[in-house]
Amino acid sequence: MSDGLQICIHKGTDQIGGSCVELQCAGKRIVVDLGLPLDAELEATNLPDIPSINSDDASLVGLLLSHGHRDHWGLLPKLPPAVNIHLGRKTLSIMTAAAPFIPGGYAPAASATYSDGQTFDLGPFKITPYLMDHSGFDAYGFLIEAGGKRVYYSGDIRGHGRKAALFERFIKSPPGNIDVLLMEGSSLGRLRDEERFETETDIETRLFDVMKTTSGMVLVACSAQNIDRVVSVYRAAKRSDRQLLVDAYAAEVLKATDTKSIPKPTLEWGDVKVYIPQAQRRFLKEKNIASLVDAYKGRRVFPEALPGEAARSVMIIRPWMLHDLARAGALDGATAVWSQWDGYLKDEAGIKFVEACAASFIRFETIHTSGHADPHDLKRFSEAVSPKKLVPIHTFHPEQFEGLFANVVRSSDGEWFSA
Repeated sequence: MSDGLQICIHKGTDQIGGSCVELQCAGKRIVVDLGLPLDAELEATNLPDIPSINSDDASLVGLLLSHGHRDHWGLLPKLPPAVNIHLGRKTLSIMTAAAPFIPGGYAPAASATYSDGQTFDLGPFKITPYLMDHSGFDAYGFLIEAGGKRVYYSGDIRGHGRKAALFERFIKSPPGNIDVLLMEGSSLGRLRDEERFETETDIETRLFDVMKTTSGMVLVACSAQNIDRVVSVYRAAKRSDRQLLVDAYAAEVLKATDTKSIPKPTLEWGDVKVYIPQAQRRFLKEKNIASLVDAYKGRRVFPEALPGEAARSVMIIRPWMLHDLARAGALDGATAVWSQWDGYLKDEAGIKFVEACAASFIRFETIHTSGHADPHDLKRFSEAVSPKKLVPIHTFHPEQFEGLFANVVRSSDGEWFSA
């Protein structure tokens, strides 16, 4: 292998999820992301063939995590404990808060945090993180410099979220003289080239319209870690004179953002309350973390009060919570809003949720937009960076890149190439 900067995409040249890139220079290596493929289970999935991870040759100087979505971090629990994980400070905080609540939850024990625009070194690699707009909170791209070459890893990006100003900031002043751009293309194959995704402001307006026309509670099925969406739900609720109800998991995630502008169940946010379903109450006791509810004192809505609060409430839910709400008698006149990828509605849990809503005469709506850039913004991004080589990653349709972007050079999983 050449002494210059070498790159290998272990996973991601023709799939979304399972992202993993290795870079090698002067005998040292870094890995960027180590995700679980979307269709895989942790127990049945092996680490990519990265000898430096399991060797004791000290060539691996660190692993960079771009953001806290499982398709980028899902295989980290299989790493040897000595491998140091570098991630955003708020990403670490959210992963730590979420870990007890989610199956396979994880937060790295050996970690170091980085900040937007603050360059740091790992062996011969100089790394500059760029905070970007994405449905995952605290998401970054990376400028990686080594061996006289400059590589930019886009991570997951979009230009239509609540942090769209970050995308525009990047477009206005991108890193220059890029030899290789590793750019995601999640939206390719989903939209025609001229089509645009709705903005989070559009989503807020549609949510508000539903809230205005619902006599009972509005139930929004979305990820508590999609902070942009939670903010859209909260803003729509506030406009419709409703309070926002969240469970303990969502409450802990929102608090972990450590961001003043994010709604959370604290004294400063009088219209954000906590409802803890019965199954979650048992779960908290079994996990020996029931004491965390003490922080919600004065902020809780209990089951017996829920029917009286329903008409003035919006609740962030997961499908399993519907039974609990029915038992509490809180579903009269309710509307359920599915506000995440509609592919999940084809899974068993999604099918049962739709059926349960129909059985309870709950109006059902789908209101969602993508966490990834549409082709229009991908073109703007690639033109702004103007790389010597653009290598597709995080896409099911790498064959579409040549027709949309300049200087495309396709790679295959496991193939090394020079920067």
